[in-house]
Amino acid sequence: MRDIVRGEDEQIDAIVSVIATVQPDILVLQNFDYDYENAALAALASRFGAANVTYPHLFSLRPNTGMPTGLDMDGDGRYGGPRDAQGYGSFSGQGGMAILSRFPFVAHDVLDMSGLLWRDVPNAQLPNIDGRPFPSEQAQMVQRLSSTGHWFVPVSIRADLTLDMLTWYATPPVFDGVEDRNGKRNHDESAFWLRYLEGVFEWSPPEHSFVLVGGANLDVYDGEGRPAALRALLSHPLLQDVSPQSDGGTHYARADGGVNLSHVGNPALDTANWPDGPEGPGNLRVDYILPSVDLNVAGSGVYWPIDDDTVATASRHRLVWVDLTL
Repeated sequence: MRDIVRGEDEQIDAIVSVIATVQPDILVLQNFDYDYENAALAALASRFGAANVTYPHLFSLRPNTGMPTGLDMDGDGRYGGPRDAQGYGSFSGQGGMAILSRFPFVAHDVLDMSGLLWRDVPNAQLPNIDGRPFPSEQAQMVQRLSSTGHWFVPVSIRADLTLDMLTWYATPPVFDGVEDRNGKRNHDESAFWLRYLEGVFEWSPPEHSFVLVGGANLDVYDGEGRPAALRALLSHPLLQDVSPQSDGGTHYARADGGVNLSHVGNPALDTANWPDGPEGPGNLRVDYILPSVDLNVAGSGVYWPIDDDTVATASRHRLVWVDLTL
């Protein structure tokens, strides 16, 4: 909030520049700290407005990040650390999600599915060591699936036309031990959408055209992780992967070199620029927009211009965009 209002923060200036250039009608932000009255989000929207990108409708819910559990959730024998929360966070709401839109939200139909327990996901890949629940049975009794959140947010494009937004932000499949807690959780955060579209939960699948958009924090070809569930989403009969690309992804994979040179995925699809040394992970495709198959896609891309430091200042992640004709 302080940095947004002061107007002296290079990263925020860069973010505003990127959004002013691309001008999305509906913008999903990730890793944005949550506050109850959306004061920081409103301040950011005001900065966008000053750059002639107006978002009169703002949406955010309390994420699982930083939500206290009172338990040792990462098995280090200590309590109250960032990894002992429902989702990694030093304070409640750190690194949440938000949606800004030119169009109003259908608030009474919003679904927050972030309270679902991990163990209640069919075929959940719960962590264990030597056949024992990790870090404990008690921890798994309260552990939510969503490291940040899983939301269903309808947007009213016209009185007779609703577009349903499904969004999530998964944990990175690293920073753990032999139990692979984060790798398994990352897998199941994507697998949730497979089960949701099958109608196995209490929440009904979308009745309108919909878009699945968010950060899987996973590349199906390169880097660490368990890509089976994400791969199934990309080929799901109800979804279309239009493979947004950029010239910058190809250019910087070659220019950065390192681990990128051993990647097997198409670098034009990359959406994040991470360290390229021997321990990587290098540039990866980890951010996705998957429209339902009934939607007409007029264009798509990853905003990653060559020789433009603005995008690098804004984030390690690049903005992914899809144009829909409704």
